[in-house]
Amino acid sequence: MDKRLLALLAAVGATTIYGLNHTIMKVIMPDYIGPYGLVLLRVITASILFNLCSFFFPKERIDKQDYLRIFIATAFGMCLNMVFFIRGLSLSTPINSSVIITMMPIIVLLLSALFLKEKITSSKIVGVVFGFAGALTLVLYGNAFIKNAPNIPLGNAMMLVNAFCYGSYLVIMKPITKKYHVITLMKWMFPMGVLMNLPFGSQELLAVDWVNLPIDAVWRIGFVLFFTTFLAYLLNMYALREVPPTTIGVLTYVQPIIAIIYASITGNDQMDGVKTLATLLVFVGVYLVTKRNKSLKKQV
Repeated sequence: MDKRLLALLAAVGATTIYGLNHTIMKVIMPDYIGPYGLVLLRVITASILFNLCSFFFPKERIDKQDYLRIFIATAFGMCLNMVFFIRGLSLSTPINSSVIITMMPIIVLLLSALFLKEKITSSKIVGVVFGFAGALTLVLYGNAFIKNAPNIPLGNAMMLVNAFCYGSYLVIMKPITKKYHVITLMKWMFPMGVLMNLPFGSQELLAVDWVNLPIDAVWRIGFVLFFTTFLAYLLNMYALREVPPTTIGVLTYVQPIIAIIYASITGNDQMDGVKTLATLLVFVGVYLVTKRNKSLKKQV
């Protein structure tokens, strides 16, 4: 099979996993495991798996001046990001979380303009306005249909903070990813993430009744740990070898579609007029933000 086709299939596989994850993760919280306990369990599992993977890659030494950047990036990417996302998801709905997560390119654009001095065109400014309008609609909107969503506005707000934290993580990490192999960085960052998340999640993780967990909860936790936390990341890394990051980025916008279909089929969420309008606003905003200016293409 063609390598490019395999890479595209890998990227689609990762996107599918993330799309399903919104509902699968939602169902197990907080009845079987608390949100902070699940975060801690995720970083512990990822730390073990990435350290095992590191034995198959050349060893790299981290320069002393890079440790602070790695520490700050870990705080945003392996602690605050996960804590706000999972806690927000436990309070809100799978469809809301999948739509808000597509705000990431807009957040990254604003942070890149602020810290990396990247130019913002007029169309991107309009895109930011549309995107935030859609996100704000979801943040302020509640839905009585959802039984396992005790505080939808607060949950949506927390997921928006999650998007900001992950966007900050990407901007902070951008310069250093050119210097070290990704496996090397993950091998260092996830153990740091374990230490950062211990105060938040240790009590909830210890409270899990592992012996009496039903099969439905076991497979869902297993999916989050292996597929969402580990396999999806590796699939994206494989895809990056053959296709540009922009291609993978575009596929990210398939996430809400998958999440909406799966959540609706399983009865964990449903679309309505307000959510549809908010989704369209976010999609238009993301399109305008990620659309490249033709005059800039010639210069690149």
